[in-house]
Amino acid sequence: MNSRKHALVALFAVQLIYGLNYTIAKTVINENYIKPFGFVLLRVVGATILFWLLSIFFPKEKVEKRDYIKFFVAAIFGVVVNLLFFFKGLEFTSPIHASSIMTIIPVIILVLSSYFLKEKITSIKIVGIVIALCGALVLTIYGKSARAADNIPLGNFLILLNAISYSIYVILVKKLTEKYHPFTFIKWLFLIGLILLIPFGYDELSDVQWQSFTPYITFSVIFVVAGATFGTYLLNPYALSKLKASTVGTFIYLQPVIAALYALAVGADFIDAIKIGAMVLIFTGVYLVSVKRKQKK
Repeated sequence: MNSRKHALVALFAVQLIYGLNYTIAKTVINENYIKPFGFVLLRVVGATILFWLLSIFFPKEKVEKRDYIKFFVAAIFGVVVNLLFFFKGLEFTSPIHASSIMTIIPVIILVLSSYFLKEKITSIKIVGIVIALCGALVLTIYGKSARAADNIPLGNFLILLNAISYSIYVILVKKLTEKYHPFTFIKWLFLIGLILLIPFGYDELSDVQWQSFTPYITFSVIFVVAGATFGTYLLNPYALSKLKASTVGTFIYLQPVIAALYALAVGADFIDAIKIGAMVLIFTGVYLVSVKRKQKK
């Protein structure tokens, strides 16, 4: 029971970091400090170094040769496609739109996990997903943002592709996280992802004018690398090893709420009755999905 509670806390922390990340990362990109693909390469370089350094303090695990292929495929969907589409999409759309579109992830994961992982779809889980999805849709359709975007349709489409890629990644790593320690899995995932990302982001990262960084931009870059990359990719495999993939995916519904609250706090958005009602629906749905039903003997 304690391990389940810890996993739920880890999941909430991941969504909190991601929720803040929408506005923080977009600020760095929109003010032309780092272009999207260069930012992706920078965050993966930093996270890879942190994962390999920290792995020194953990027992060494031998990886089966056939699993390296699985690591390679997981790196494509979970690091390369996922991050490239997310940052490019975030450049064109708003943080609230992006975080709301990401709520499609639990629907995709629920279908994939029921087919590939043979997870049972309970009635309470379906009700929770429907309620949370309704809240996310209300926030997306009726919620208004004070932040202007360059090309919302294009940005939203790229974020949708990112959501599909991330859903496939979650299903792929479920069994790997049951077999290997999170550090063993994640350090290889990022090293492979780093190698694949170099051709995409090298030129943009080379053009960065580091001397132009303000203290806030420096903090933002550190937050994205250490928090939104290193921290989230470390906590997610731990949660996956303790919880069902569909439960992990459903926590994504918290992101629009957190993203909206943070945008409000920094003056980038406003609150109204529609957003409050949507947030209530989202929290209710997440609660229903996360509650573990007692089995009758």
